[in-house]
Amino acid sequence: MKTVLKLELEEAKLMIEAAKKKSEEINVLETIAIVDDGGNVIALERMNGARITGPEIAIAKAYTASGHKRSTHLFNTEPNGPALPGNEAFGIQQMLPGKFAIFVGGFPIVVNGEVIGGIGVSGGNGEQDTAVGTAALQALQTYVEKDGLEVVTDADIKK
Repeated sequence: MKTVLKLELEEAKLMIEAAKKKSEEINVLETIAIVDDGGNVIALERMNGARITGPEIAIAKAYTASGHKRSTHLFNTEPNGPALPGNEAFGIQQMLPGKFAIFVGGFPIVVNGEVIGGIGVSGGNGEQDTAVGTAALQALQTYVEKDGLEVVTDADIKK
């Protein structure tokens, strides 16, 4: 048996607020989704004026990052992205249509070396989505460091 950390609504809300703050700083309208380690939505927020497609895309990014334990952009990063043509996972996004995203904006939430959830961000370009997602991870790190926990805050996360 093993003791596990669980992401809860309190942390998810804190992450969404940090993501929204960063979105406002860089002047982009985003949708932010936080899921648990099973890919189930804990919190979702679409900023006023953000695209109506954002919720589904953000959830798919968060689900993929949590379930596959890697930042979503790593699937198609050259030369060895597993979802690139000719590589081992080419077409993987077709296995779970509408739930699996292989482009920038999804990041696993890794605490003390374990994936406890994912964050998905949709609405900006890749650079903006990354800035917003990593700002949320950094806010979680600041929040939990008092408990001696460590959050991975890099954009390129692969477990």
